Amino acid sequence: MRYHSTDTTLIVRGAFRACSTGTGGGIRNVTTLLNHTVTNPSGTADPAYTIECVARRSGLYPPSVFGLLTAVPMVHLCIIRYDNIIVFITAGITHPDIGRDNEAGPVRTDNSPGTINIICCVEEGMSDQGLLDAIISVTEAKALALAGLGHEFAGTVTDAVIIASEGEGKLQYTGCATSLGLKIHKAVLFGVPKALEMSSRKGTSDTHFEQVFFIYSTISGNRWIEWSKGNCPYYPCHFKGQMCDFCFCPLYPCKDETLGEWTRSSQREGKVWNCAPCTLNHQPAVVRHLRANPQATLLELKSFLKNQDICRNKLT
Repeated sequence: MRYHSTDTTLIVRGAFRACSTGTGGGIRNVTTLLNHTVTNPSGTADPAYTIECVARRSGLYPPSVFGLLTAVPMVHLCIIRYDNIIVFITAGITHPDIGRDNEAGPVRTDNSPGTINIICCVEEGMSDQGLLDAIISVTEAKALALAGLGHEFAGTVTDAVIIASEGEGKLQYTGCATSLGLKIHKAVLFGVPKALEMSSRKGTSDTHFEQVFFIYSTISGNRWIEWSKGNCPYYPCHFKGQMCDFCFCPLYPCKDETLGEWTRSSQREGKVWNCAPCTLNHQPAVVRHLRANPQATLLELKSFLKNQDICRNKLT
Protein backbone atom coordinates (compact mmCIF):
# COMPACT_ATOMS: atom_id res chain seq x y z
CA MET A 1 0.00 0.00 0.00
CA ARG A 2 1.11 3.54 -0.77
CA TYR A 3 -0.58 6.84 0.03
CA HIS A 4 -0.01 10.53 -0.48
CA SER A 5 -2.15 13.65 -0.36
CA THR A 6 -2.44 17.15 -1.74
CA ASP A 7 -4.44 19.99 -0.17
CA THR A 8 -7.59 18.52 -1.73
CA THR A 9 -7.10 14.79 -2.31
CA LEU A 10 -5.95 11.74 -0.40
CA ILE A 11 -4.78 8.97 -2.76
CA VAL A 12 -4.22 5.44 -1.43
CA ARG A 13 -2.75 2.91 -3.90
CA GLY A 14 -2.55 -0.86 -3.63
CA ALA A 15 -4.00 -4.19 -4.77
CA PHE A 16 -7.21 -4.11 -2.73
CA ARG A 17 -10.31 -6.18 -2.26
CA ALA A 18 -12.55 -3.47 -0.89
CA CYS A 19 -16.08 -2.42 -0.07
CA SER A 20 -17.39 1.14 -0.09
CA THR A 21 -20.61 2.80 1.05
CA GLY A 22 -19.74 5.91 -0.98
CA THR A 23 -20.81 6.94 -4.47
CA GLY A 24 -20.26 4.09 -6.93
CA GLY A 25 -19.56 1.79 -4.01
CA GLY A 26 -20.09 -1.91 -3.48
CA ILE A 27 -17.55 -4.73 -3.27
CA ARG A 28 -14.85 -5.24 -5.90
CA ASN A 29 -11.13 -5.30 -6.60
CA VAL A 30 -9.68 -1.79 -6.84
CA THR A 31 -6.23 -0.21 -7.09
CA THR A 32 -7.01 3.22 -5.63
CA LEU A 33 -8.96 4.80 -2.78
CA LEU A 34 -9.70 8.55 -2.87
CA ASN A 35 -10.99 11.11 -0.38
CA HIS A 36 -11.49 14.41 -2.18
CA THR A 37 -12.36 17.86 -0.86
CA VAL A 38 -15.17 19.77 -2.60
CA THR A 39 -16.89 23.00 -1.61
CA ASN A 40 -20.24 21.35 -0.87
CA PRO A 41 -20.22 17.54 -1.08
CA SER A 42 -23.92 17.14 -0.26
CA GLY A 43 -24.83 19.62 -2.99
CA THR A 44 -22.53 18.29 -5.70
CA ALA A 45 -24.68 17.83 -8.80
CA ASP A 46 -23.04 14.59 -9.91
CA PRO A 47 -20.77 13.04 -7.25
CA ALA A 48 -19.89 10.06 -9.48
CA TYR A 49 -18.73 12.39 -12.26
CA THR A 50 -16.73 14.46 -9.76
CA ILE A 51 -14.91 11.35 -8.52
CA GLU A 52 -14.29 10.22 -12.11
CA CYS A 53 -12.78 13.62 -12.99
CA VAL A 54 -10.52 13.55 -9.93
CA ALA A 55 -9.36 10.06 -10.90
CA ARG A 56 -8.64 11.01 -14.50
CA ARG A 57 -6.78 14.19 -13.50
CA SER A 58 -4.62 12.00 -11.26
CA GLY A 59 -3.84 9.63 -14.14
CA LEU A 60 -5.99 6.85 -12.69
CA TYR A 61 -8.41 4.37 -14.28
CA PRO A 62 -11.85 5.31 -12.86
CA PRO A 63 -13.38 1.78 -12.79
CA SER A 64 -10.60 0.68 -10.42
CA VAL A 65 -11.23 3.56 -7.99
CA PHE A 66 -13.39 3.91 -4.90
CA GLY A 67 -13.89 7.57 -4.01
CA LEU A 68 -15.41 9.66 -1.23
CA LEU A 69 -16.23 13.38 -1.13
CA THR A 70 -15.90 15.75 1.81
CA ALA A 71 -15.83 19.45 2.63
CA VAL A 72 -12.90 18.95 5.00
CA PRO A 73 -9.54 20.07 3.56
CA MET A 74 -6.95 17.30 3.48
CA VAL A 75 -4.72 19.46 5.64
CA HIS A 76 -7.06 18.32 8.45
CA LEU A 77 -6.75 14.64 7.63
CA CYS A 78 -6.17 12.40 10.64
CA ILE A 79 -4.11 9.22 10.10
CA ILE A 80 -4.08 6.41 12.66
CA ARG A 81 -1.77 3.40 12.60
CA TYR A 82 -2.47 0.37 14.77
CA ASP A 83 -0.30 -2.66 14.04
CA ASN A 84 -1.46 -4.00 10.65
CA ILE A 85 -4.19 -1.44 10.01
CA ILE A 86 -4.11 2.20 8.95
CA VAL A 87 -7.16 4.45 9.16
CA PHE A 88 -7.69 7.78 7.37
CA ILE A 89 -10.41 10.06 8.79
CA THR A 90 -11.82 13.44 7.81
CA ALA A 91 -14.68 14.63 10.00
CA GLY A 92 -17.22 17.40 10.48
CA ILE A 93 -20.73 17.36 11.99
CA THR A 94 -22.72 20.40 10.79
CA HIS A 95 -25.72 18.38 9.55
CA PRO A 96 -25.80 15.22 11.68
CA ASP A 97 -29.05 13.30 11.60
CA ILE A 98 -31.78 13.62 8.97
CA GLY A 99 -34.09 11.72 11.30
CA ARG A 100 -34.07 14.40 14.03
CA ASP A 101 -37.40 16.07 14.88
CA ASN A 102 -37.46 19.37 12.94
CA GLU A 103 -38.72 21.15 16.07
CA ALA A 104 -35.58 20.12 17.92
CA GLY A 105 -33.59 22.77 16.11
CA PRO A 106 -30.04 22.59 14.76
CA VAL A 107 -27.56 20.33 16.49
CA ARG A 108 -24.58 22.51 15.66
CA THR A 109 -24.40 26.23 14.88
CA ASP A 110 -20.76 26.45 13.75
CA ASN A 111 -19.61 26.22 10.14
CA SER A 112 -17.54 23.03 10.30
CA PRO A 113 -17.99 20.64 7.34
CA GLY A 114 -20.66 18.00 7.84
CA THR A 115 -19.32 14.61 6.78
CA ILE A 116 -17.36 11.85 8.51
CA ASN A 117 -15.37 9.83 5.97
CA ILE A 118 -13.40 6.81 7.16
CA ILE A 119 -11.03 4.72 5.04
CA CYS A 120 -9.66 1.64 6.78
CA CYS A 121 -6.85 -0.34 5.12
CA VAL A 122 -5.86 -3.75 6.46
CA GLU A 123 -2.61 -5.51 5.55
CA GLU A 124 -4.32 -8.87 5.81
CA GLY A 125 -6.64 -10.71 3.43
CA MET A 126 -10.35 -10.45 4.22
CA SER A 127 -13.30 -12.23 2.65
CA ASP A 128 -16.26 -10.18 1.43
CA GLN A 129 -18.06 -11.16 4.61
CA GLY A 130 -15.11 -9.85 6.62
CA LEU A 131 -15.16 -6.55 4.74
CA LEU A 132 -18.83 -6.03 5.53
CA ASP A 133 -18.32 -7.08 9.13
CA ALA A 134 -15.60 -4.43 9.45
CA ILE A 135 -18.05 -1.72 8.38
CA ILE A 136 -20.10 -2.63 11.46
CA SER A 137 -17.00 -2.34 13.68
CA VAL A 138 -16.20 1.09 12.20
CA THR A 139 -19.77 2.37 12.55
CA GLU A 140 -20.14 1.17 16.13
CA ALA A 141 -16.89 2.90 17.08
CA LYS A 142 -17.91 6.13 15.33
CA ALA A 143 -21.25 6.17 17.15
CA LEU A 144 -19.54 5.58 20.51
CA ALA A 145 -17.01 8.32 19.77
CA LEU A 146 -19.79 10.82 19.06
CA ALA A 147 -21.67 9.76 22.18
CA GLY A 148 -18.48 10.21 24.19
CA LEU A 149 -18.32 13.79 22.93
CA GLY A 150 -21.86 14.41 24.19
CA HIS A 151 -23.70 14.21 20.86
CA GLU A 152 -27.13 12.62 20.50
CA PHE A 153 -26.60 11.31 16.98
CA ALA A 154 -24.62 8.41 15.52
CA GLY A 155 -23.35 10.17 12.38
CA THR A 156 -24.21 12.66 9.64
CA VAL A 157 -26.41 12.27 6.56
CA THR A 158 -23.40 12.02 4.24
CA ASP A 159 -21.01 9.74 6.16
CA ALA A 160 -19.19 7.04 4.19
CA VAL A 161 -16.83 4.15 4.88
CA ILE A 162 -14.30 2.24 2.78
CA ILE A 163 -12.77 -0.99 4.04
CA ALA A 164 -9.83 -2.30 1.97
CA SER A 165 -7.70 -5.39 2.46
CA GLU A 166 -4.58 -6.73 0.77
CA GLY A 167 -3.79 -10.41 0.49
CA GLU A 168 -5.71 -13.63 0.15
CA GLY A 169 -9.25 -13.23 1.46
CA LYS A 170 -9.34 -15.52 4.48
CA LEU A 171 -10.68 -13.50 7.41
CA GLN A 172 -14.45 -13.89 7.68
CA TYR A 173 -15.10 -12.33 11.05
CA THR A 174 -13.94 -8.81 11.91
CA GLY A 175 -16.43 -7.80 14.57
CA CYS A 176 -15.26 -6.24 17.83
CA ALA A 177 -14.95 -9.67 19.46
CA THR A 178 -12.07 -10.51 17.09
CA SER A 179 -8.48 -9.28 17.36
CA LEU A 180 -8.60 -7.37 14.07
CA GLY A 181 -12.08 -5.98 14.68
CA LEU A 182 -11.04 -4.72 18.11
CA LYS A 183 -8.06 -2.88 16.62
CA ILE A 184 -10.29 -1.28 13.98
CA HIS A 185 -12.76 -0.31 16.70
CA LYS A 186 -10.06 1.22 18.93
CA ALA A 187 -8.46 3.14 16.03
CA VAL A 188 -11.78 4.68 14.93
CA LEU A 189 -12.93 5.37 18.50
CA PHE A 190 -9.68 7.25 19.09
CA GLY A 191 -9.47 8.85 15.64
CA VAL A 192 -12.94 10.37 15.18
CA PRO A 193 -12.60 12.87 18.07
CA LYS A 194 -9.11 13.80 16.88
CA ALA A 195 -10.37 14.39 13.34
CA LEU A 196 -13.27 16.50 14.62
CA GLU A 197 -10.82 18.52 16.69
CA MET A 198 -8.77 19.19 13.55
CA SER A 199 -11.74 20.35 11.44
CA SER A 200 -13.19 22.53 14.20
CA ARG A 201 -10.14 24.75 14.27
CA LYS A 202 -10.80 28.22 12.92
CA GLY A 203 -9.60 28.95 9.41
CA THR A 204 -10.21 25.52 7.87
CA SER A 205 -8.34 26.50 4.71
CA ASP A 206 -5.31 27.66 6.68
CA THR A 207 -2.41 25.40 5.76
CA HIS A 208 -0.69 26.36 9.01
CA PHE A 209 -2.31 23.24 10.42
CA GLU A 210 -0.91 19.95 9.20
CA GLN A 211 -2.16 16.40 8.99
CA VAL A 212 -1.76 14.52 12.25
CA PHE A 213 -0.43 10.99 12.67
CA PHE A 214 -1.10 8.74 15.63
CA ILE A 215 0.64 5.42 16.23
CA TYR A 216 -0.38 2.85 18.82
CA SER A 217 2.82 2.00 20.65
CA THR A 218 3.55 -0.94 22.93
CA ILE A 219 6.91 0.49 24.01
CA SER A 220 6.91 1.53 27.68
CA GLY A 221 3.19 0.84 27.98
CA ASN A 222 0.31 0.63 25.50
CA ARG A 223 -0.67 4.13 24.39
CA TRP A 224 -1.36 6.39 21.42
CA ILE A 225 1.54 8.59 20.34
CA GLU A 226 1.14 11.67 18.16
CA TRP A 227 4.02 12.02 15.75
CA SER A 228 5.15 15.55 14.93
CA LYS A 229 8.27 16.44 13.02
CA GLY A 230 8.33 19.77 14.85
CA ASN A 231 9.03 18.48 18.34
CA CYS A 232 10.40 14.96 17.98
CA PRO A 233 12.41 14.08 21.13
CA TYR A 234 14.50 11.56 19.17
CA TYR A 235 15.84 13.98 16.54
CA PRO A 236 18.25 13.18 15.03
CA CYS A 237 17.51 9.47 15.20
CA HIS A 238 19.80 8.55 12.30
CA PHE A 239 22.26 11.29 11.32
CA LYS A 240 22.84 15.01 11.63
CA GLY A 241 21.09 16.93 8.87
CA GLN A 242 18.42 14.28 8.24
CA MET A 243 14.96 15.38 7.04
CA CYS A 244 11.93 13.96 8.87
CA ASP A 245 9.06 14.84 6.55
CA PHE A 246 8.41 11.11 6.06
CA CYS A 247 9.16 9.76 9.51
CA PHE A 248 5.65 8.30 9.28
CA CYS A 249 6.66 6.51 6.09
CA PRO A 250 4.16 6.34 3.19
CA LEU A 251 6.10 3.32 1.83
CA TYR A 252 5.46 1.17 4.91
CA PRO A 253 5.68 -1.78 4.77
CA CYS A 254 8.02 -1.78 1.77
CA LYS A 255 9.19 -5.37 2.53
CA ASP A 256 12.59 -4.59 0.97
CA GLU A 257 15.03 -6.62 3.07
CA THR A 258 17.92 -4.33 2.14
CA LEU A 259 16.14 -1.64 4.17
CA GLY A 260 14.46 -3.54 7.00
CA GLU A 261 13.59 -6.95 8.38
CA TRP A 262 10.74 -9.09 9.62
CA THR A 263 10.53 -9.32 13.41
CA ARG A 264 8.18 -11.15 15.73
CA SER A 265 5.11 -9.13 16.69
CA SER A 266 4.36 -8.48 20.33
CA GLN A 267 0.67 -7.94 19.57
CA ARG A 268 -0.32 -10.76 17.21
CA GLU A 269 0.86 -14.05 15.81
CA GLY A 270 3.52 -13.95 13.12
CA LYS A 271 5.93 -11.18 12.20
CA VAL A 272 5.75 -7.47 11.44
CA TRP A 273 7.93 -5.28 9.26
CA ASN A 274 10.67 -3.47 11.20
CA CYS A 275 12.29 -0.60 9.30
CA ALA A 276 14.05 1.09 12.23
CA PRO A 277 17.50 0.99 10.51
CA CYS A 278 16.21 2.50 7.24
CA THR A 279 17.45 6.01 6.39
CA LEU A 280 16.17 6.21 2.79
CA ASN A 281 13.36 8.69 3.47
CA HIS A 282 15.57 10.73 5.78
CA GLN A 283 18.06 11.56 3.02
CA PRO A 284 17.40 15.24 2.09
CA ALA A 285 17.68 14.61 -1.66
CA VAL A 286 15.25 11.68 -1.50
CA VAL A 287 12.78 13.62 0.65
CA ARG A 288 12.74 16.51 -1.81
CA HIS A 289 12.32 14.11 -4.74
CA LEU A 290 9.43 12.24 -3.08
CA ARG A 291 7.64 15.46 -2.16
CA ALA A 292 7.87 16.57 -5.78
CA ASN A 293 6.97 13.10 -7.11
CA PRO A 294 4.62 11.51 -4.52
CA GLN A 295 3.90 8.44 -6.67
CA ALA A 296 7.58 7.56 -7.10
CA THR A 297 8.25 3.85 -6.59
CA LEU A 298 10.66 2.44 -4.04
CA LEU A 299 12.97 1.30 -6.85
CA GLU A 300 12.97 4.82 -8.27
CA LEU A 301 13.88 6.33 -4.89
CA LYS A 302 16.72 3.87 -4.34
CA SER A 303 18.00 4.52 -7.86
CA PHE A 304 17.70 8.27 -7.34
CA LEU A 305 19.82 8.11 -4.18
CA LYS A 306 22.41 5.91 -5.88
CA ASN A 307 22.64 8.35 -8.81
CA GLN A 308 23.09 11.22 -6.38
CA ASP A 309 26.00 9.40 -4.76
CA ILE A 310 27.56 8.59 -8.15
CA CYS A 311 27.33 12.23 -9.25
CA ARG A 312 28.74 13.43 -5.93
CA ASN A 313 31.70 11.06 -6.19
CA LYS A 314 32.47 12.17 -9.73
CA LEU A 315 32.42 15.81 -8.70
CA THR A 316 34.84 15.15 -5.85
